[in-house]
Amino acid sequence: MLPGPTIAARAFRVLMRPPSGVGSTVRPGVRHTQRMCAAERDDGMTAARIAALLGAFRPGDQALGASELARRTGLPKSSVHRLTGHLVTHGLLERDGTAVRLGLRLFEIGQLAGRERGLVDAARPYLADLREATRNTVHLAVLEGTEVVYLDIVRGPDAPALPSRIGGRFPAHATAVGKAILAHSPASVLDTVLAAGLTRVGPRTITAPGLLRRQLTRIRDEGVAYEREESGVGVTCAASPVLGATGRARAAISISGWSNRVRVERVSPAVRTAALALSRALP
Repeated sequence: MLPGPTIAARAFRVLMRPPSGVGSTVRPGVRHTQRMCAAERDDGMTAARIAALLGAFRPGDQALGASELARRTGLPKSSVHRLTGHLVTHGLLERDGTAVRLGLRLFEIGQLAGRERGLVDAARPYLADLREATRNTVHLAVLEGTEVVYLDIVRGPDAPALPSRIGGRFPAHATAVGKAILAHSPASVLDTVLAAGLTRVGPRTITAPGLLRRQLTRIRDEGVAYEREESGVGVTCAASPVLGATGRARAAISISGWSNRVRVERVSPAVRTAALALSRALP
């Protein structure tokens, strides 16, 4: 059984609704306004379709055919064929036989996304030192909405492979980096996370708002957040916030590994020290 209409598909239906009064006798000024609204609606629909197509690719995807793209986005196959052709022309997608894959132009554009570029560059020496000192995997993450986004990952030489990836996202309440950031963020940020619901993603994910609030209070006092199988079976982590001049979190650094190999209490002082040093180094 195929899933119901996607968010993109529902948005298209809204965008396609004609403005009220179209087809009736209207004054010239009103008709001009309606034409402008129609143009804006068309622009919005095109942008939504392009975003849906590019966002349909998931980790591990090499190339996707038109049928799969249509299924994932809710777009008609005819629209998929037409739009992917334009995206290939502009280098955002590349042909792979009868399928398409993400194009090199997207990578080039991504490198220009400079909001956090300075943070990543400044953090790299600290992440490298932390990896060498602990031989475990080190993460740098920021909060976006209710999720953390991993900006950089330095994998330890003795560390097992973890499912995290640069650019990957995870619910903030289920990660040590997320809790470290939430503990040093405005109350409105936590309210947004709680309103979205504390979804269970691991065997020990915190799903009770009261328990999460108590943990965040402790994290504010101690400066270190812990995760023990909250994001996945066997995963453990210690994280500390990277603070700005106002005392609010700009990011968080963590050490992660398997619970049978990493003693998070032992590595937490090193994480805390690296996060404090990076906080002082940032403008």
